[in-house]
Amino acid sequence: MTPCKEIGECLISLKENDYFFRPSFINMTKIGEPAQIVQTFYDLHNDDMSVLINGAIQAYGRIPQWLIEYISRPQSSKQAVYAAMNTMMACCDDDITPLIGELLPGKTGKWAFVYRHGKMPLADIVLVAQSLIQHGIIGKAKVRKLQRHETQQATSEFNAFEYISAARNHFSMPRSEAEQLTMTEFQMLLAAKYPDQKGFTREEFDAVMDEDERRWQAMLDQDKKKIKSQ
Repeated sequence: MTPCKEIGECLISLKENDYFFRPSFINMTKIGEPAQIVQTFYDLHNDDMSVLINGAIQAYGRIPQWLIEYISRPQSSKQAVYAAMNTMMACCDDDITPLIGELLPGKTGKWAFVYRHGKMPLADIVLVAQSLIQHGIIGKAKVRKLQRHETQQATSEFNAFEYISAARNHFSMPRSEAEQLTMTEFQMLLAAKYPDQKGFTREEFDAVMDEDERRWQAMLDQDKKKIKSQ
């Protein structure tokens, strides 16, 4: 299959095998219960390893070899790695153990679990998983988001079936098709169906308010000058 990167699909090839990843609504449910999905997102973006990886990319534009070696140690396999492995497995129908490795019970008692490496470096596993879950539950479509639809409240659950039901209602599609949508694709379909939404984005709203404040300040300054001149 040819992946559509714009909606979050990904294809990773290993020798003669191709592994196709799709962060669809139905695949997000394979990560776990609604609260577990949100926790997985948090672990992927707030774990110490994630901070190191993202910081390195911002600083160097890549992941240095010394960092790859550091985070590849067994004792560095923290929550981000577990969350990343779970996310990638949820988004692929094939056994991806050759790619991402696996966790095995420790035999010596020193470690509860021992990580057996696959072909992908741990840093790459985390980065791919971050992209998948972003496209799966947040969406990365470049569409206008109206200020009245934004909220500062954090959510503790992601209910994929609510979006599946919404897709069936908005686009008159069968459940089987709605389940295969990614959040990015869902946002793009909504933007195409409702292109003339009226209102401000948060950035536009803030810009208008700033300009209004500048005008009021200019009027006040002008009034003060008049009073002084009288």
